[in-house]
Amino acid sequence: MTKMKSHSGSKKRFRFSATGKARRKHSHKNHILTKKNADRVRRLRGTTIVSEPDQVRIDKLLPHGGR
Repeated sequence: MTKMKSHSGSKKRFRFSATGKARRKHSHKNHILTKKNADRVRRLRGTTIVSEPDQVRIDKLLPHGGR
């Protein structure tokens, strides 16, 4: 049987917390920031935990935890 491979696109987009939950960047923060007010842009900083249904999908894409 062949080796299980991790999804390369997902490896670049997700990091994992110490408890194994996937963390992701907020969307809508790449360009056209001039029309978005400062409060909105500030809220989009940092990372957030992925929702539970998406966590299941990420676990299938990254069987080795993103390594």
